[in-house]
Amino acid sequence: QVQLVESGGGLVQAGGSLRLSCAASGRTFSSYRMGWFRQAPGKERELVAQIILTIGATYYLDSVKGRFTISRDNAKDTLYLQMNSLKPEDTAVYYCNARAYGESSGSWGQGTQVTVSS
Repeated sequence: QVQLVESGGGLVQAGGSLRLSCAASGRTFSSYRMGWFRQAPGKERELVAQIILTIGATYYLDSVKGRFTISRDNAKDTLYLQMNSLKPEDTAVYYCNARAYGESSGSWGQGTQVTVSS
């Protein structure tokens, strides 16, 4: 089991930046991919960005490409999401996720609120 703790959310004006962090502990060596999901009120949770830890391959939701960057510091077992040029539609609770190879759900953090004002 992997434990995940997110931080870095907050209130920011449109056009601003935030960096989310996700500190991992426990069986972190079993993680194959890690990602950031978000869920806005009344909407389904969606995958925002993902990184395959073994090869560094990344995926981004179309609406955040060029604005968000996912990265991982292996020494600190921490996943990051740098969010630039934030828009009001980026407002959501952001969740960190870690999955082992072949795992469908994985471990989740408690979430961190990101609010972008217009």
